[in-house]
Amino acid sequence: MEEGTSSAPGNPGDTEARRLAECVDVWQWDTREGCEVRQILDRIADKWSLLAIALLESRVMRFTELKREIDGISQRMLSRTLRQLERDGIVERTVHPTVPPRVDYELTEMGRSLHATIKSLVVWTEAHQERIAAARAAYDARESELRAV
Repeated sequence: MEEGTSSAPGNPGDTEARRLAECVDVWQWDTREGCEVRQILDRIADKWSLLAIALLESRVMRFTELKREIDGISQRMLSRTLRQLERDGIVERTVHPTVPPRVDYELTEMGRSLHATIKSLVVWTEAHQERIAAARAAYDARESELRAV
């Protein structure tokens, strides 16, 4: 019998639960088969995705509205970001059969639950921004002194 394998009959979900628990080990995120935590975090935590998710939380929006609201994003990057979020099930894209075609974007249920998590992160950031600014200034001053020596 393979090491770590129980001889006792178990719940068929035990293997899946064990695999998911192994994903929690940060050092394993890149190596565990079927564990895509790092890839998903990279996707949803980039600045363009965060901004798109935040904007779509309040209402359904068209591509041009999103482009206008997200300062600095190119049309290509917005298109790519929305496509990736749609692929991951976070954003739903609806094409209306009009001339010219109208395309609406909105958060899915999963996207709305993700927004709640993002909102918590923003609230934390706002609560700590002054302490972070002070820590940065202190760090920069120490580094500047070390370079001067």
